Amino acid sequence: MKVRRVYSTRSVPEAEAAVRAAREAGIEDADVSLVARGDIELQALPEHQKEAPTDFKHAAMRGAGIGGATGLLAGLVAVAVPPLGLTLAGVALTTLGGAAVGTWASSLVGASLPDPVRRKFEGEIESGRVLVIIDAEGETLERAEAALRDAGAIHLPYEEPSALN
Repeated sequence: MKVRRVYSTRSVPEAEAAVRAAREAGIEDADVSLVARGDIELQALPEHQKEAPTDFKHAAMRGAGIGGATGLLAGLVAVAVPPLGLTLAGVALTTLGGAAVGTWASSLVGASLPDPVRRKFEGEIESGRVLVIIDAEGETLERAEAALRDAGAIHLPYEEPSALN
């Protein structure tokens, strides 16, 4: 499973050097993104490397899990109550329905919340630093960390499984 790591750089040129170093270490373009203050992002960062400013993906994943578990529990309780006459197929449908409703509701909320990286490192971003975010695993992650360190990027205390990867 890929892990998300965050690195801080002092400027856009330093961030570009860090991205080049990550690519040379084997990180694919889709697994590298950048976060910066709004005025820096508008002027200097390529569109395909900007991190989404909302918590949409993470919220959708949490909502699907919680909604599915709630639907499964509701279905199993309904099977235990004989007058309701729910079958195991009904349990599957309540599970799917719960996952769908949970995903939808959580996505709506997540679209209005800032991305977790933006929330945690708001001070770094507002001070003008550019964050380099990579998603990788195993030896590729180790090579990328060494390359980013050599390029002048500073590892920040953030690690979590990558959503939707």
